[in-house]
Amino acid sequence: MLAAIEVEDLTHRFGERTALDGVSFSVRAGEMFGLLGPNGSGKTTMFRILSTLLRPLSGRVRVFGADLRDDPDAARRSFGVVFQKASVDGKLTVLENLRHHGRLYGLSGAALAARCEAMLRRFDLAERAGDRVETLSGGLQRRVELAKGLLHQPRLLLLDEPSTGLDPGARRELTRHLVELRDRDGVTVVLTTHYMEEAERCDRVGIVNEGRLVTVDTPSALVASVGGDVVIVHSDDAETLAPRIAERFAVPAGIVDGAVRIERQGGHELVRDIVDAFPGAVKTITFGKPTLEDAFIHVTGRRLWESGDGAAAAEAAA
Repeated sequence: MLAAIEVEDLTHRFGERTALDGVSFSVRAGEMFGLLGPNGSGKTTMFRILSTLLRPLSGRVRVFGADLRDDPDAARRSFGVVFQKASVDGKLTVLENLRHHGRLYGLSGAALAARCEAMLRRFDLAERAGDRVETLSGGLQRRVELAKGLLHQPRLLLLDEPSTGLDPGARRELTRHLVELRDRDGVTVVLTTHYMEEAERCDRVGIVNEGRLVTVDTPSALVASVGGDVVIVHSDDAETLAPRIAERFAVPAGIVDGAVRIERQGGHELVRDIVDAFPGAVKTITFGKPTLEDAFIHVTGRRLWESGDGAAAAEAAA
């Protein structure tokens, strides 16, 4: 089966900063694939390249076999795009936005009317077709973005941080629509995200950090890779406590977000032993089964939401 996306040794720089460093992966047709990473990790650069807004310095990208360097127009015809920032015109009605977008793809007359009607029904927007987009809630505006991106019936939908600015209910609704597109229509969905619950609904997730694709796997396999319970110890002097715990119990103990973090089977037993061994050094201690966020920490050594050293600003400005 022809892959929806093939990325080979993709590299891109902004001045002296490397935004993408030899990234390679593929996306199977009909799957929902997430690129998970913090701001400044390279996700937005990847999205801009995939959507043909940015030409990579080196490497190759193919979309359903069409090379983005040699035949970007063929690639564009096969995908729809939902940007992080709204690309709909707030002064136009929902229907007017769809009509204008359809004409950009060569639709007109009865065919355009039929596609607009289908999208309005699909995303429960028929009753709001005559409303200006600026009067809609954030969740409804995102539905308009989805309807617009799918108007020309693309095989691939690219979304850049689609849940940004949405409340939890609207985020869940958006994810439901994306899952339905994959399951009912066979649309390949590729999204960038920093929301764990969004990544968890993907078939596979690629973890991006500092311009590199660290790993790609299913969410369940990523969680299983942690290999034990996660114990978090808060202390007034975590830097001193971590090596003492590591030496006493022969376990790797790192510092994440100012606390000692340990991965080990039988975490409840280790909690008891740490408290007994270092009662004066422990302020609070918790343990639990690993999550996708723990898997991210496991492979990157940092929390997802930690800010970088200006990389995010540089990437956004590029």
